[in-house]
Amino acid sequence: MIVFVGIVLAVLIVVIVLWMLLTRKLREKYAVLWLVIAVSVLIVGLFPGLLGGLTALLGVQVPSNLLFATAILLLLGVALHLSWELSQVEEETRRLAEEAAILRTQLESVEGRLAKLEAPRTGSDGEPS
Repeated sequence: MIVFVGIVLAVLIVVIVLWMLLTRKLREKYAVLWLVIAVSVLIVGLFPGLLGGLTALLGVQVPSNLLFATAILLLLGVALHLSWELSQVEEETRRLAEEAAILRTQLESVEGRLAKLEAPRTGSDGEPS
């Protein structure tokens, strides 16, 4: 039963990732990560003895411990990657805000000079010349 659940979970992940890619709700670079996860879950689901073999090879006591340790490492990697992406976006946002402020100042300066040029000139008698 657990093998069937693993296979269904892997297929479900693939379907959801592909749907999100097609609807442009997920970028390709993130989709690759989730597709690798889905394929890994599918392999473990199709070959449950593989997890036991890896457990013996790595000297882990229980296969579930290896599974949980792998999941934790994967989640830490995802969190680190997303933190890096967030830092890049924050830097880009700050840079764009600075550029917008500079452009706004330049625009106000040009508008002020234009307003002075368009203002009617008055002579010494108060009449427009």
